Amino acid sequence: MVLLSYVPIVLMILFAAAFGVAISKASELLGPKHPTAEKLTTYESGMEPIRTARERFSVKFYLVSMLFILFDIEIVFLYPWAVVFKELRWLGVAEMFIFVAVLLVGYIYILRKGALRWD
Repeated sequence: MVLLSYVPIVLMILFAAAFGVAISKASELLGPKHPTAEKLTTYESGMEPIRTARERFSVKFYLVSMLFILFDIEIVFLYPWAVVFKELRWLGVAEMFIFVAVLLVGYIYILRKGALRWD
């Protein structure tokens, strides 16, 4: 009967999903509908749109963005280390140098592969 303890969680998830769908549909049905040519154009930071919004991006764009996120998340691990830096002593410093060395090796690898070269 361990599964009975999950019933409140399942009910909460179902209620949240139903509430989200209900609010979205209510907004769609009750909201004002005054489409004009100006409102239906693509908005690009106040500039006149040059192309359509359905343009395909190069795979390079996604590769660079994934690499940025990867290295950005790895750098986040430096913050907890900096907070407990004095308590870790030299062992913590050595471990951080190993961590940064692994990051540096990965960075050099992606540079040599040309992953950051924008053609």
